[in-house]
Amino acid sequence: MTEGRLTDLGYALGWRGVRLLPEPVAAAAFRLGADAAYRRGGRGVRRLRANLSRVAPAGTDLDRLTRVAMRSYARYWLEVFRLRELGTERIVGRMRVLDEHFLRDSHARGAGTILALPHMGNWEQAGAWLAATGVPFTTVAERLRPESLFERFVAFRSELGMEVIPLTGGESPPFGLLADRLRAGGMLCLLADRDLSRAGIPVRFFGAAATMPGGPAALALATGATLLPVTLWFDRDGWSARIHPAVARSDVATMTQDLADAFAAGIAAHPADWHMLQRVWRDEA
Repeated sequence: MTEGRLTDLGYALGWRGVRLLPEPVAAAAFRLGADAAYRRGGRGVRRLRANLSRVAPAGTDLDRLTRVAMRSYARYWLEVFRLRELGTERIVGRMRVLDEHFLRDSHARGAGTILALPHMGNWEQAGAWLAATGVPFTTVAERLRPESLFERFVAFRSELGMEVIPLTGGESPPFGLLADRLRAGGMLCLLADRDLSRAGIPVRFFGAAATMPGGPAALALATGATLLPVTLWFDRDGWSARIHPAVARSDVATMTQDLADAFAAGIAAHPADWHMLQRVWRDEA
């Protein structure tokens, strides 16, 4: 069996098996798994610790923060596997959104809205909340390998009420399709703190050089849509989000920097819930 097939099988077992366990048992198992991964100190954990060292306040116990962050990341995956079992009442009822009026007012104007998010908290749950509260939306998914795994994630997100467009390999490039959705008054949700294209926009992020995707800003400029940064974090028994004020319309570089600044504010407030186990800054190997 190939490595890709094994990966797909692992996710399939996760979605089926974890849903059968009592929630406290599953939560305890994922915490133990996170602690074990932290102690092994593999490549992803080392990268996470290095990233957290950039965003945490001076004097932070990085070992403790990294362990807590791994538990947060494990909670994300636990909830992904169990999200369809949580039920709409819980997904909506335990979600606290600060400055939600920015989102609702923009959607009511019908001129298109882009929600740009970092990899924080549980963005899948946030999407389920958004759809369940009357706002269908479109998102873009990185094409995973094998194809069966990609299709599994597309089906999962579609069941939650999202329209999913592949980043690559679709019938047409995603930009045009996304622009069409915005011109029709639709909503987009785009993860925007990690550049996957090698053509990202240079930004200053926590005082150092990084790149972030320019797509959200470019779409806003091309369509007249409102661009709203959003940051997410976990609460003990639920989830929280902040809808930041709209990014002023100027140019792609300036607007992307404004997004980076909003993300930095949210990450600095809740560093343990930033699930970034990949390279971000340009001065790192």
